[in-house]
Amino acid sequence: MSTIPPVGSTSRTSDAWEDGAVEPEFKALTHEEALQWRRSQPALSAWRVVGVQVLVGLLAGALGWLFTRSVPVASSVLYGAASVVIPTALMAWGMTSSALSRRSAGHVISMFMSFVLWEGVKILLTVAMLWSAPRIVPDLNWLALVAGLVLVLKVYWFGFWIQTRR
Repeated sequence: MSTIPPVGSTSRTSDAWEDGAVEPEFKALTHEEALQWRRSQPALSAWRVVGVQVLVGLLAGALGWLFTRSVPVASSVLYGAASVVIPTALMAWGMTSSALSRRSAGHVISMFMSFVLWEGVKILLTVAMLWSAPRIVPDLNWLALVAGLVLVLKVYWFGFWIQTRR
Protein backbone atom coordinates (compact mmCIF):
# COMPACT_ATOMS: atom_id res chain seq x y z
CA MET A 1 0.00 0.00 0.00
CA SER A 2 1.47 3.33 -0.99
CA THR A 3 1.30 6.35 1.24
CA ILE A 4 0.66 9.91 0.24
CA PRO A 5 3.65 12.19 0.92
CA PRO A 6 2.97 15.29 3.01
CA VAL A 7 2.16 18.55 1.26
CA GLY A 8 5.32 20.27 0.09
CA SER A 9 7.33 17.06 0.17
CA THR A 10 9.57 16.33 -2.78
CA SER A 11 9.59 12.56 -2.28
CA ARG A 12 7.96 10.58 -5.07
CA THR A 13 6.02 7.34 -4.77
CA SER A 14 6.19 4.63 -7.39
CA ASP A 15 2.51 4.52 -8.25
CA ALA A 16 1.50 3.39 -11.74
CA TRP A 17 -1.29 6.01 -11.87
CA GLU A 18 1.00 8.88 -10.99
CA ASP A 19 1.03 11.97 -13.19
CA GLY A 20 3.74 11.76 -15.78
CA ALA A 21 3.79 7.96 -15.81
CA VAL A 22 4.05 6.45 -19.26
CA GLU A 23 0.63 5.28 -20.37
CA PRO A 24 0.06 2.71 -23.08
CA GLU A 25 -0.60 4.24 -26.47
CA PHE A 26 -4.32 4.53 -27.29
CA LYS A 27 -5.26 3.39 -30.77
CA ALA A 28 -8.67 4.30 -32.08
CA LEU A 29 -10.43 1.64 -34.13
CA THR A 30 -11.13 2.25 -37.78
CA HIS A 31 -14.69 1.94 -39.03
CA GLU A 32 -13.98 -1.54 -40.43
CA GLU A 33 -12.31 -2.69 -37.19
CA ALA A 34 -15.26 -1.42 -35.17
CA LEU A 35 -17.72 -3.28 -37.42
CA GLN A 36 -15.65 -6.45 -37.15
CA TRP A 37 -15.55 -6.13 -33.35
CA ARG A 38 -19.35 -5.66 -33.21
CA ARG A 39 -19.90 -8.75 -35.35
CA SER A 40 -17.68 -10.79 -33.03
CA GLN A 41 -19.71 -9.79 -29.95
CA PRO A 42 -22.77 -12.03 -29.49
CA ALA A 43 -26.01 -10.19 -28.85
CA LEU A 44 -28.07 -11.21 -25.83
CA SER A 45 -31.77 -10.58 -26.21
CA ALA A 46 -33.81 -9.60 -23.16
CA TRP A 47 -36.49 -11.97 -24.41
CA ARG A 48 -34.02 -14.86 -24.45
CA VAL A 49 -33.27 -14.18 -20.78
CA VAL A 50 -37.02 -14.16 -20.03
CA GLY A 51 -37.45 -17.44 -21.92
CA VAL A 52 -34.65 -19.12 -19.99
CA GLN A 53 -36.12 -17.80 -16.75
CA VAL A 54 -39.48 -19.37 -17.64
CA LEU A 55 -37.80 -22.70 -18.39
CA VAL A 56 -35.78 -22.63 -15.15
CA GLY A 57 -38.92 -21.72 -13.17
CA LEU A 58 -40.94 -24.56 -14.70
CA LEU A 59 -38.10 -27.00 -14.12
CA ALA A 60 -37.74 -25.86 -10.49
CA GLY A 61 -41.49 -26.26 -9.94
CA ALA A 62 -41.44 -29.74 -11.45
CA LEU A 63 -38.43 -30.73 -9.32
CA GLY A 64 -40.13 -29.31 -6.22
CA TRP A 65 -43.17 -31.46 -6.86
CA LEU A 66 -41.09 -34.50 -7.82
CA PHE A 67 -39.01 -34.43 -4.61
CA THR A 68 -41.82 -33.60 -2.18
CA ARG A 69 -44.98 -34.80 -3.97
CA SER A 70 -46.55 -31.69 -2.50
CA VAL A 71 -48.69 -29.36 -4.58
CA PRO A 72 -48.25 -26.42 -2.13
CA VAL A 73 -44.45 -26.71 -2.45
CA ALA A 74 -44.62 -26.85 -6.26
CA SER A 75 -47.05 -23.92 -6.43
CA SER A 76 -44.86 -21.91 -4.03
CA VAL A 77 -41.78 -22.54 -6.20
CA LEU A 78 -43.72 -21.57 -9.32
CA TYR A 79 -45.06 -18.41 -7.69
CA GLY A 80 -41.54 -17.46 -6.57
CA ALA A 81 -40.34 -17.94 -10.15
CA ALA A 82 -43.28 -15.94 -11.48
CA SER A 83 -42.37 -13.12 -9.07
CA VAL A 84 -39.20 -12.70 -11.11
CA VAL A 85 -40.35 -13.68 -14.61
CA ILE A 86 -43.45 -11.48 -14.89
CA PRO A 87 -41.71 -8.22 -13.83
CA THR A 88 -38.72 -9.08 -16.04
CA ALA A 89 -41.00 -9.69 -19.03
CA LEU A 90 -42.76 -6.38 -18.38
CA MET A 91 -39.40 -4.59 -18.26
CA ALA A 92 -38.23 -6.34 -21.44
CA TRP A 93 -41.41 -5.25 -23.19
CA GLY A 94 -41.01 -1.71 -21.89
CA MET A 95 -37.40 -1.49 -23.02
CA THR A 96 -37.87 -3.08 -26.45
CA SER A 97 -41.46 -2.83 -27.64
CA SER A 98 -43.31 -0.01 -25.92
CA ALA A 99 -44.12 3.34 -27.49
CA LEU A 100 -41.73 4.92 -24.99
CA SER A 101 -38.85 2.75 -26.20
CA ARG A 102 -39.55 3.62 -29.84
CA ARG A 103 -39.71 7.32 -29.00
CA SER A 104 -36.45 7.32 -27.04
CA ALA A 105 -34.46 5.18 -29.50
CA GLY A 106 -31.13 6.79 -30.30
CA HIS A 107 -31.20 9.20 -27.36
CA VAL A 108 -28.83 7.98 -24.67
CA ILE A 109 -30.29 10.00 -21.80
CA SER A 110 -33.84 9.01 -22.73
CA MET A 111 -32.86 5.35 -22.93
CA PHE A 112 -31.19 5.56 -19.53
CA MET A 113 -34.26 7.21 -18.00
CA SER A 114 -36.44 4.56 -19.64
CA PHE A 115 -34.25 1.88 -18.06
CA VAL A 116 -34.55 3.53 -14.63
CA LEU A 117 -38.34 3.81 -15.03
CA TRP A 118 -38.82 0.18 -16.05
CA GLU A 119 -36.40 -1.08 -13.40
CA GLY A 120 -38.47 0.78 -10.79
CA VAL A 121 -41.67 -0.75 -12.18
CA LYS A 122 -40.01 -4.19 -12.07
CA ILE A 123 -38.97 -3.79 -8.43
CA LEU A 124 -42.37 -2.48 -7.33
CA LEU A 125 -44.21 -5.30 -9.13
CA THR A 126 -41.89 -7.90 -7.57
CA VAL A 127 -42.47 -6.49 -4.08
CA ALA A 128 -46.24 -6.36 -4.69
CA MET A 129 -46.28 -9.98 -5.87
CA LEU A 130 -44.28 -11.16 -2.86
CA TRP A 131 -46.50 -9.16 -0.50
CA SER A 132 -49.64 -10.71 -1.98
CA ALA A 133 -48.25 -14.27 -2.06
CA PRO A 134 -49.97 -15.44 1.17
CA ARG A 135 -53.35 -14.38 -0.23
CA ILE A 136 -52.81 -15.97 -3.65
CA VAL A 137 -50.97 -19.24 -2.97
CA PRO A 138 -52.86 -21.67 -0.72
CA ASP A 139 -50.66 -23.29 1.98
CA LEU A 140 -47.74 -21.10 0.99
CA ASN A 141 -44.29 -22.54 1.69
CA TRP A 142 -41.96 -19.53 2.05
CA LEU A 143 -38.79 -21.60 1.74
CA ALA A 144 -39.96 -23.05 -1.58
CA LEU A 145 -41.05 -19.59 -2.79
CA VAL A 146 -37.64 -18.11 -2.00
CA ALA A 147 -35.91 -21.10 -3.64
CA GLY A 148 -37.87 -20.55 -6.86
CA LEU A 149 -37.19 -16.82 -6.75
CA VAL A 150 -33.44 -17.25 -6.19
CA LEU A 151 -33.06 -19.96 -8.86
CA VAL A 152 -34.73 -17.78 -11.47
CA LEU A 153 -32.74 -14.72 -10.40
CA LYS A 154 -29.53 -16.70 -10.97
CA VAL A 155 -30.40 -16.90 -14.69
CA TYR A 156 -28.98 -13.36 -15.01
CA TRP A 157 -25.60 -14.55 -13.74
CA PHE A 158 -25.73 -17.68 -15.85
CA GLY A 159 -26.48 -15.58 -18.95
CA PHE A 160 -23.62 -13.24 -18.11
CA TRP A 161 -21.28 -16.22 -17.65
CA ILE A 162 -22.35 -17.72 -20.99
CA GLN A 163 -21.77 -14.36 -22.72
CA THR A 164 -18.23 -14.12 -21.36
CA ARG A 165 -17.44 -17.68 -22.47
CA ARG A 166 -18.23 -16.96 -26.14
